Amino acid sequence: MITSDRFEMVAKTFQGLEDVLAEELRGLGAENVEPGKRMVSFSGDLAMLYKANLCCRTALRILKPFYKFTAKDPDELYEQAKEYDWASLLTIDKTFAIDTVAFSDEFKHSRYVTYRVKDAIVDWFKDRYGEDKRPGVRLQDADVLINVHISGCDVTLSLDSSGESLHKRGYRVAQTEAPINEVLAAGIILKSGWRGDVPFVDPMCGSGTFLCEAAMIAANINPGVYRRGFAFERWRDFDSELFDSIYNDDSAERDITVPIVGCDISPKAVDVALRNLKGAGVAKYVDVSVKPLSAWTEAPQPAGVLVTNPPYGERISAPDMDALYELIGSKLKHVFTGYHAWIIGYRDEYFRRIGLAPSSKTEMLNGSLECELREYVIFEGDRKSFVAGGGKLKADTPADERRPRRDERDGDRRRRFDRRDSHRDDRHDDRHEGRRFDGKDRDRADRFGRDSRRRFDRGDDRRKPFGSDENRFTGRFNPAAGHADAVESENPYAKRRNPHALKSLSGRTPKLPPVSGPLMRSRGWKMRRTDDDNNTTTE
Repeated sequence: MITSDRFEMVAKTFQGLEDVLAEELRGLGAENVEPGKRMVSFSGDLAMLYKANLCCRTALRILKPFYKFTAKDPDELYEQAKEYDWASLLTIDKTFAIDTVAFSDEFKHSRYVTYRVKDAIVDWFKDRYGEDKRPGVRLQDADVLINVHISGCDVTLSLDSSGESLHKRGYRVAQTEAPINEVLAAGIILKSGWRGDVPFVDPMCGSGTFLCEAAMIAANINPGVYRRGFAFERWRDFDSELFDSIYNDDSAERDITVPIVGCDISPKAVDVALRNLKGAGVAKYVDVSVKPLSAWTEAPQPAGVLVTNPPYGERISAPDMDALYELIGSKLKHVFTGYHAWIIGYRDEYFRRIGLAPSSKTEMLNGSLECELREYVIFEGDRKSFVAGGGKLKADTPADERRPRRDERDGDRRRRFDRRDSHRDDRHDDRHEGRRFDGKDRDRADRFGRDSRRRFDRGDDRRKPFGSDENRFTGRFNPAAGHADAVESENPYAKRRNPHALKSLSGRTPKLPPVSGPLMRSRGWKMRRTDDDNNTTTE
């Protein structure tokens, strides 16, 4: 382990959010900040590592590299890994887990890489303390989490300081169908430039993720304050006094003075959103109500920012998707004049139904879908008059410079990424956080790819319109998928361990040990509690 006061770190994130994360890290005082592909490298001290985990809204996890070397084959990988002084990280009474990401012709099977590194660690202890003296391997809740990253012949071993993905804030107590990832939601809001100074609206709010993240941004509440814990709290050099001083410092928090408004056509979705807002302690700041998009006749003033994630026609649909997107365009033009609207979507043909020219486009991954985030600057009159009057629009990307989208090349066929370019890198960081290496599951993933896991709990209902009995509101809540109170993991693997998902598959509830301890970390003596009856907050 690097023992100097300042050391190198890597923050993982989603495609399209690298610049936003870099800005967050600079604001926290990080040094040598360099955005990369779905990651940002930086340097700092132990306090910086704690702050990055606690405060970064767009980071999925924070890694601390501790050993780098080159290896041309698995045997050399084993020998090089065995050269490290593993007693600096582990003892024989500790447990560890390994996660591997490989981009290499020499190391094509991440499962085998994981086994070889594990063998090197175990044999290092056996050689020094005896055959039966070795740390244990635990797939979940291990004391030390080790990340192996291979690019060609370059190998980097890092400590995973986060544990569960940082998108798991701790406030989500229920969800609707296909909720957006919290890190992605926060990143979209930050990319919009919204910081709580103008009204914020989500007219199709679903489970309220955008609303929760917006309220936490406006109130400057650190996103990690409700988590049960971080992996670095089990490290040998953990400084509890330093972390407590950072964790309990809420001096930068502030009251929200602008409207944050969310609506949805589904009463169940609105109920779920309210419960999540209360879980985040920000319900008093947000106005949520049952209201279809067609009923919007006026918007909060002065004009602000609109952010929404409408149905794509995939897991969530509507009886007439073309009409839905035409309605979105109509309401933007006639109701949300003066607003900056940010919409994340999947299909170009639906975007075209909006009937407005976007001022910017950003490619993003939403789950396994290759989506685009589009900004629409809503102004009165025509574009020429708006620009002549001093209005500013970002230049559209020329068609000949824009990378062809997969639906443009392959028609309406479902998009898939090359596993070596995307799946191997994102299967842990983007959507499968909290799942440690399991040989059978990883091998199955390599054979069948990303989408087979995503279909695990869809059944035959994933394309049913929202007018059907199973999805009668907007498709955002599917009663067939379980009660709204169910705490559903966004990790597809975890659904196999989820009692509600298993019950829906087998018709019986599995026997699970009782959950011990609180579901969310207490914020100590500064913990905010929301009164369910009057939506007030007490300290």
